[in-house]
Amino acid sequence: MKYHEMTKNYIFRELECQLSLEETAKLCFKTVRTVKEWDTGKEIPPECKRLMRITAKRELHHDERWGQFELRGGRMKLPSGQLVSPQQIITGIALLEIQSDNEIKVLHKLLRYARAISRMKQNSR
Repeated sequence: MKYHEMTKNYIFRELECQLSLEETAKLCFKTVRTVKEWDTGKEIPPECKRLMRITAKRELHHDERWGQFELRGGRMKLPSGQLVSPQQIITGIALLEIQSDNEIKVLHKLLRYARAISRMKQNSR
């Protein structure tokens, strides 16, 4: 497609979501012809746009509480910018569920350090 022929839909699909015509058609249960029509300016249905965003790891859920969370390369990006692996998330949940005295003390210390680091980052901006 030539530069002067690029529509917002084409840019969204190809550049932002990095999906091919075929991948988009399969994802949205549409034909390649329908996706080509979107690329020329026909409106993309909202549910298809959401699927494309989710697939591109740009959106986890439509609920605003998840707005600052992203998936990047097999890791979850937290609102703090930290990338965590699935194992780290499971470990954190397990530690919270154990609730032994030692873990609670360690958790309190970790939270204090995390808050202090967060404040330092905010002050340096």
